[in-house]
Amino acid sequence: METKETTSLTAEQHKQKMQRRQEVQAQRIAGASKDKGLIIVNTGNGKGKTTAALGMVVRSLGHGYRVAIVQFIKGAWEPAEKAVFELWEKQLEFHAMGEGFTWDTQDRDRDIETAQKAWKKALTFICNPEFKLVLLDEVNIALKLGYLQVEQVLSGLEQKPEETHIILTGRGAPPALIERADLVTEMTLVKHPFREQGIKAQAGIEY
Repeated sequence: METKETTSLTAEQHKQKMQRRQEVQAQRIAGASKDKGLIIVNTGNGKGKTTAALGMVVRSLGHGYRVAIVQFIKGAWEPAEKAVFELWEKQLEFHAMGEGFTWDTQDRDRDIETAQKAWKKALTFICNPEFKLVLLDEVNIALKLGYLQVEQVLSGLEQKPEETHIILTGRGAPPALIERADLVTEMTLVKHPFREQGIKAQAGIEY
């Protein structure tokens, strides 16, 4: 993004400025020598939390890694992304274990049971060193609603192998999870066609 400062520079000044930035960046990269499995949280009220996580899933699959996805809320319908990921069926475990939104089920005890079942399945992947990346989709919502306990999830994350990455998505991520995470992104809602214009969910965008 150009600013008044950068557009007023001469070509030589701009070159020197970019060279300094390049040197600083090279030093940062050289200093970042550790490999570590990350705990990643995508939260906030804006769209794109799961979509961003699925981008990391594709990236990991492209590297030939084994990946597991456990969806905690979705499951009442067949996610379109599941059909796409069938191309990597030998690398990917995909489990949509939810039963839809809470206003669909209208049964708290059943929702808790479903979430606990999904968590039990997720733990089998979290603890398995064969899986490089595990995506816990909408698990933050299960935490926010009390279907899972924060201590329960944090304890499970401590069992992951050193090089395994875990992504936890969903709005309302609890502070303790954010504190534990290595990378946290908050999606901010600025404008939404459903609220602003009454436009229904679009295939390929929302589902």
